[in-house]
Amino acid sequence: MPGSDHAETTMQFLKMLFWCLLAFLAAAFTLGNWTTVPIRLVGGLVADVNLPLLLFLTFLLGLIPTLIWQHAARWRLRQRLSATERALAAATADTAPLSGTALTTTQPTV
Repeated sequence: MPGSDHAETTMQFLKMLFWCLLAFLAAAFTLGNWTTVPIRLVGGLVADVNLPLLLFLTFLLGLIPTLIWQHAARWRLRQRLSATERALAAATADTAPLSGTALTTTQPTV
C-alpha cells in the first residue's frame, strides 16, 4: 500500500515518544519522592523502604495476577479455536467425497 511505510514510521515514533515521556515522568517522580517509609512487619520488625520501590512493588502486586488471568484467557481461546478448526476440517473431510458425485434428479410425472 502506498503511504503505509510512512504511517508505520509515524506510529513507531509516537510509541517511542510515549515511552520516553513515561520514563521521564517516572524518573521525575522517583527523584521528587526519594524518602524512606517505615513498614511494620510481623513480630515488631520495621522495614525502611524507599517510597518509589514500595509503589513499584504494589504496582507489580496488582499487575501480575491480571497478566496471569489474561494469559489463561488467551490460552483458553486458542484451545477453543483449534478445536473448532479441527471440527471444521473433519466436517469438510466427511463431505468432500459427496461433492464429487453427480446427483441426478427425476421430474415427477403428472
